Amino acid sequence: MKPKKGQKLELTWVGKGERPRLEPRILVEEPDLSYGDKGQGNLLIQGDNLLALKALESEYAGKVKCIYIDPPYNTGSAFEHYDDGLEHSQWLNLMKPRLEILRNLLSEDGSIWVTLDHNEHAYLKVMLDEVFGRVNFKANITWQKKYSVSNNFKGIASICDYILVYSKGDAFQNNLLPRSQESESRYQNPDSDPRGPWKAVDYLNQATPQKRPNLCYDITNEFTGEVIKNTKKAWKYEKSVHLKHVQENKIWWGRDGKNSVPALKLFLSEVRDGMTPHNWWPHTEVGHTDEAKKEGIKIFGHGAIFDTPKPERLIERVLLLATNPNDLVLDSFLGSGTTAAVAQKMGRRWIGVELGEHAQTHCLPRLKKVVDGQDPGGISKAVDWKGGGGFRYYRLAPSLLKKDDEGNWVINPQYNAEMLAAAMAKQEGYQFEPAPDCFWKQGHLEGKSFIFTTTNYLSFDQAQHFEDSLGPDETLMVCCQAFEPGLESLKKVTLRKIPQAVLGRCEFDRDDYSLNIVNLPDLTEEEGEPEAPASPKKPKSKNSSDEDPQPTLF
Repeated sequence: MKPKKGQKLELTWVGKGERPRLEPRILVEEPDLSYGDKGQGNLLIQGDNLLALKALESEYAGKVKCIYIDPPYNTGSAFEHYDDGLEHSQWLNLMKPRLEILRNLLSEDGSIWVTLDHNEHAYLKVMLDEVFGRVNFKANITWQKKYSVSNNFKGIASICDYILVYSKGDAFQNNLLPRSQESESRYQNPDSDPRGPWKAVDYLNQATPQKRPNLCYDITNEFTGEVIKNTKKAWKYEKSVHLKHVQENKIWWGRDGKNSVPALKLFLSEVRDGMTPHNWWPHTEVGHTDEAKKEGIKIFGHGAIFDTPKPERLIERVLLLATNPNDLVLDSFLGSGTTAAVAQKMGRRWIGVELGEHAQTHCLPRLKKVVDGQDPGGISKAVDWKGGGGFRYYRLAPSLLKKDDEGNWVINPQYNAEMLAAAMAKQEGYQFEPAPDCFWKQGHLEGKSFIFTTTNYLSFDQAQHFEDSLGPDETLMVCCQAFEPGLESLKKVTLRKIPQAVLGRCEFDRDDYSLNIVNLPDLTEEEGEPEAPASPKKPKSKNSSDEDPQPTLF
């Protein structure tokens, strides 16, 4: 059947075409909660992660090397109406706009790693194909999250989660895994070869001589003079390559020289610096959920660990493969802070986003301990972590506009002058960077176009002064609430009246796009028993606007 014009393979669901009209918020630092060396480039952000990602987009687009996220798994208890199929649509609508912004944030050689279970695995795979391109699918990793199941469990127990891996494009290249002592122990030196340790590699091919006649020839044992014919299997190497092996003394006939089939000596010095990773990650290599819960208990105590924690060794494996020291790592479902903690210990820069109070009750104290070198658990000993570094703590600013008592949109009274200037710069696509020697150059585009925001009435004389002060190729956008008639005649100065200039651009005064799906702290599972489903409860969210705004904005 010939496909109709415009038809393509895709996943459809209720509400797929509805895109949130996100307000590009600013982020406001809370200096009292920032910690350690604040110049490291690490950010801990409290607020709805979709709005926070939108806030990061203008400054961090194309700069993130690795994104690891562990989103809500959409278990049956996550929604009120699970049986009618609507919950899958809600979950997909939760994920797609986030994935689209996350892709924008990735560098050209970056990658995204998404952990999830069987509930939405198949659906998300198709969505990721659509957002990132099927050609950029890299792996479907199976992580053995449990080492045992309850004997009274009925049915087929799930002991694995999955990690879907996608790249931004062709430039991505994963690292190799460090060689283990076990793998290196396979290289020996029984003949005291001066080239060092080696291991014997099979010289036979699986193909028959009839299928690969070019790999069929006689080989003579140099010690016994016996002629070896490959009557059942072909050799692995063409004759010219074999003769080179002989010349380089790489053929091994056994300790007594009487083996009936030769082997190739593969020297440790010839192999790559690491091992090729594969998509089966057993708990013995990367940890399991019980290990993660024990790590959490050491940090937070018994009453405050998360329902689906991830062990530090799991995140370490991801970052080993996807990043190098000083690369930027992002986790927009930070949970208890594991990704940020591991990134800090491994010398990566990081951005973590978390909604609700546990940004302060879990992430903040944990990361302080990491900076102070007082977190001996997880990978600390393996990487010889002694502490260091630091981070800035940001909150998502309240909405720029609110409705007054009469239903009119007005500038949010919680915005001071600097917050308003930063917000309007972001609304108009300018980089907020006030010039130290010119009060009306609050932001710029490539150093030629500037923006100035004021709540004062703009007179013609003041606007003319701006015009006269601009260079030959410079322009200025002025955002104000009111201005003197006639300013439209100016050539280098353009005007934006607020709030009218931004009304209709996006959805203002909405602070929550979470759909109330959160994995809350829970301690219902005993060691080795099946995990309880995620709680559908909504966390209490701190109203960041109750505090005085701080000067560091972006």
